[in-house]
Amino acid sequence: MCTIMGYCGKGGSIQQVSEGLSATVSRGPDDERIIDIKEGILGFQRLSIMGLTPEGMQPFELDGDYVVCNGEIYGFRKLREELISRGYSFRSGSDCEILLPMYREYGTDMFAMLDAEFACIIYDHEQNTFIAARDPIGIRPLYYGYNGDSIVFASEAKNLVKICKKIMPFPPGHYYKDGQFHCYCDITAVDKVVHYDIGTVCRNIHDKLTAGVEKRLDSDAKVGFLLSGGLDSSLVCAIAQKRSSQPIRTFAIGMNTDAIDLKYAKQVADYIGSEHTEVIITKDDVISALDEVIRLLGTYDITTIRASMGMYLLCKTIHEETDIRVLLTGEISDELFGYKYTDFAPSAEAFQQESVKRVRELHMYDVLRADRCISVNSLEARVPFGDLDFVKYVMSIDPEMKLNKYNKGKYLLRRAFEGDYLPHDILYREKAAFSDAVGHSMVDYLKEYAEGCYSDEEYELRRTNYTHAQPFTKESLLYREIFEKYYPGNSEMVADFWMPNKEWEGCNVNDPSARVLSNYGESGK
Repeated sequence: MCTIMGYCGKGGSIQQVSEGLSATVSRGPDDERIIDIKEGILGFQRLSIMGLTPEGMQPFELDGDYVVCNGEIYGFRKLREELISRGYSFRSGSDCEILLPMYREYGTDMFAMLDAEFACIIYDHEQNTFIAARDPIGIRPLYYGYNGDSIVFASEAKNLVKICKKIMPFPPGHYYKDGQFHCYCDITAVDKVVHYDIGTVCRNIHDKLTAGVEKRLDSDAKVGFLLSGGLDSSLVCAIAQKRSSQPIRTFAIGMNTDAIDLKYAKQVADYIGSEHTEVIITKDDVISALDEVIRLLGTYDITTIRASMGMYLLCKTIHEETDIRVLLTGEISDELFGYKYTDFAPSAEAFQQESVKRVRELHMYDVLRADRCISVNSLEARVPFGDLDFVKYVMSIDPEMKLNKYNKGKYLLRRAFEGDYLPHDILYREKAAFSDAVGHSMVDYLKEYAEGCYSDEEYELRRTNYTHAQPFTKESLLYREIFEKYYPGNSEMVADFWMPNKEWEGCNVNDPSARVLSNYGESGK
């Protein structure tokens, strides 16, 4: 990961940008550069992943134009060769160095051409304007706010809290130019519904996810894998191991009392032959990390915070005890193929509408969690299930096929990887929520801790301090009050709480954990 920041307009100072960047040094610990381009200021903190030499340091400049980018551009070598044939030259091996030549050739049309996870800010000196853009899912973070007449962009809200009063997430799949946000890609839009037979659909799922994993193995820095023992991360690890000549390195975490998934993660690791590491955590580890986790996340959402506890502590260990710099994860599968609560979808149309909503909001929830937990530990997150070609394809599959008519959630994904990828019991194991899989006790400890922070009277009084996303349990009130300590008045950065769709029968629950749903069954055992 890296941090980018752009004060777009006059009136800002290098000192302001420097203070903003100081909040995210761990995102880009290798180097920092801030430049004053008269019409504004660009700042960059580097985590070296591709093109590790000093020439790969940003901002990049081309005849008076500048760019800063936090991103990975897949297939950039082919694009670079095409640009070289048009007369451009390159100083580094960085994938992001191709952006200014592409902008020269294609203008803002370039963004729809990128197979990438990215957030960038470009200064066009001829038009004397700033352009900012973000990938279609929002895997790379970008926020914005205003200071007077100037718009300010940055990788995280914490870069902006001392400059902008109101901070909002930059919409994924959009670019900003001349005061307007323009959509260049709606990743959820379906041009043509796929009605192939199930065998063809599953072969395509297999091939597209495999390609998504393969391209994310390309790194000049060392790569590792988060392995929960659940279906999604296990598939990513299994695919990667098949494409690797050496054992990949996998990492799992669990509570010291009742970790559910550690045994399954080890079963997967033994089966695929990875070099596996287990991290064990305690109640004290969880409670003592809570304040810091909410600060680094910039959210009050219950699901995100619960699921971040284990991920943050696992990544902290990886950072402190290994030389790995890139981590592949299993996020985004649930939003595409369904989760426990989508078993209650009343129709295929409702399932698809819910999937569209969740994918569009991913950048505020699971994707945010993966980015912050990993980047705060000076690591880079890569998300194969977020591969653009893969997401577009799965969104286009006839939703009737994605409904749980098979008595097994995510059946299409499971069937797509039948064979020797995973043990059958893992491939068809019921899903456990990640926060629960770390150990049911972890969530119970958090709820117990929150109960002890407020009397019933205090809870009822203090929750009324908030109108947007009003806390509805003592746990949610605790998280909101910690959030407000670091991001006062900025709750609208997050749409609301990630909860099952309460309009569906069986989903009107008061806790986001799938444990409270009637169909949880054998999950997490």
